[in-house]
Amino acid sequence: MEVLFTPSRSDWSRLTRRATMDVSALFGTVRTVLDAVRAEGDAAVKRYEEQFDKVQLESLIVSDEEKEEAYRLVPDALKEAIRRAAENIRTFHASQRFTGQKVETAPGVVCWQKAVPIEKVGLYVPGGTAPLFSTVLMLAVPAQIAGCREIVLCTPPGKDGKVHPAILFAAQVAGVHLVCKIGGSQAIAAMAYGTESVPKVYKIFGPGNQYVTAAKQWVSLRDVAIDMPAGPSEVEVIADLSANPEFIAADFLSQAEHGVDSQALLVTTEAALVEPVREAIERQLARLPRKEITAKALEHSRIIVLKDKQEVIDFTNAYAPEHLIIQTSDYADLAEHIENAGSIFMGPYTPESAGDYASGTNHTLPTNGYAHAYSGVNLDSFIKKMTFQEISASGIRGLGDTIRTMAENEQLEAHRNAVTVRLNAL
Repeated sequence: MEVLFTPSRSDWSRLTRRATMDVSALFGTVRTVLDAVRAEGDAAVKRYEEQFDKVQLESLIVSDEEKEEAYRLVPDALKEAIRRAAENIRTFHASQRFTGQKVETAPGVVCWQKAVPIEKVGLYVPGGTAPLFSTVLMLAVPAQIAGCREIVLCTPPGKDGKVHPAILFAAQVAGVHLVCKIGGSQAIAAMAYGTESVPKVYKIFGPGNQYVTAAKQWVSLRDVAIDMPAGPSEVEVIADLSANPEFIAADFLSQAEHGVDSQALLVTTEAALVEPVREAIERQLARLPRKEITAKALEHSRIIVLKDKQEVIDFTNAYAPEHLIIQTSDYADLAEHIENAGSIFMGPYTPESAGDYASGTNHTLPTNGYAHAYSGVNLDSFIKKMTFQEISASGIRGLGDTIRTMAENEQLEAHRNAVTVRLNAL
């Protein structure tokens, strides 16, 4: 793990760089899969499932019997945890409901917006080294609140051809309509183009490996909308001497264990924090079951000591972290100066894992600096807003000359005439 003391601003561009590859280099690879699925449907999906997930599938759809079996296999304590987390997520996202208001922009001219759910959405939930049943809740609960009529979930099956029981239970709790046993770029293709078993959707959500990311970006060019560009997970911790080094180390490692390309940063003005945090990381790392993965992620993680608070703020806004944890004595004031971050965790008792699971906020967040321009997934992600307008006879009289003058000067005579014929009729 790299440790830097008061690096110059000219070096910040390097220090804010992530350990990611350009997924556009994979477009050629994933296009082979995408084109095959579009042309052959289920047959191609099953072929790629055998090739990539090492499983032969008779059906791509999870059956009712499999769902019932999963319900029996999930321990009661985990069922209760999933239900409680879902309720908190539901409460937070329900508070984001849009209420449109009619506005009279000029006498006789009334405009308003209406929120309409996206009819069909596709959710991708990775399998990989850990079953991310929490992601099911983060995506499906707001989709259900928004009123999406068809919620399709794709997730890779295990070698036994079954989906992890906790994922199926979370899908039931969150209101998923259809669960498909498909992983990787073939899952993105199935949802983007539709197959005999999988309906075509209008927007695809969810994280995944570099092939999933490349596939999402490719299909978004012309076939289907996506939630956001996504990459490996990341966290930045801002801390001062009031912070507990054990807390900092735990937050560092909780993010690093996601994958070998994850990244964690500690940004501080206190050089005295460096050694206590490094020692705490080493102690805690030794006890982790995923320590080999975590250790790889630490190779491109950093501790950065900056000159003052303003540099900490400026560096953070330049980095635009997916997760930002602030453990300083003035954390509330510091948070007010942050403009670029996916989700902010304030104070010593707010670990990033709370947002990952159960506090209620969404854990599907912009990575790789996309927090400069993107929000995390929220209720608005699952709706579209249509505008309406109604103009009375007196309204078109009052606004008509404005419209006609603008249309005439843009040399669009038909636009001008659409107003003229109405004014003449009056």
